[in-house]
Amino acid sequence: MTRIIGISGSLRAGSFNTALLRTARALIPDTLELGSIRGIPLYDADVEAAEGVPRVVEQLKEQIARADGLLLATPEYNNSMPGVFKNAVDWLSRPPADIARVFHGKAVAIIGASPGGFGTILAQNAWLTVLRTLKTRPWLEGRLMVSGAQRLFDQHGELRDEKTRDQLEAFIHGFVAFAQR
Repeated sequence: MTRIIGISGSLRAGSFNTALLRTARALIPDTLELGSIRGIPLYDADVEAAEGVPRVVEQLKEQIARADGLLLATPEYNNSMPGVFKNAVDWLSRPPADIARVFHGKAVAIIGASPGGFGTILAQNAWLTVLRTLKTRPWLEGRLMVSGAQRLFDQHGELRDEKTRDQLEAFIHGFVAFAQR
């Protein structure tokens, strides 16, 4: 069975991106496992040299390494990826010898939800350079950029818009098929 690990790039309790991932998980509960960047400290090479890679990072690295695919749910901050999300990936690529085990050839897809009108297009584009550097296998045939997210999710983070749910379902099934190859 195909295993996908989904990670939200937001730490906010009411994150639209985390809610989008939870909705995706409900659509494919036996396939999508959720990971978290919560608790990952700021990257500091001195800390790495003195203490090694933090346990929370090692745990997430193992989740990713065991998975067939990685689904990134990215917010968009100041027309790019969130610093906290990029920081997590920087830690996940340490030490450099682990990059091949964790990322090389890994199927990766990007989704995003935003209250703005462009639905994280710039953040998703910013991730492409990072994914190329890590030698992942990005799925570029589908894109899901949810704009006006505050109108599509209720106060409990439930996706109430059927059109968006249908788009998410088509996207996630397309990505799972890609990850199986």
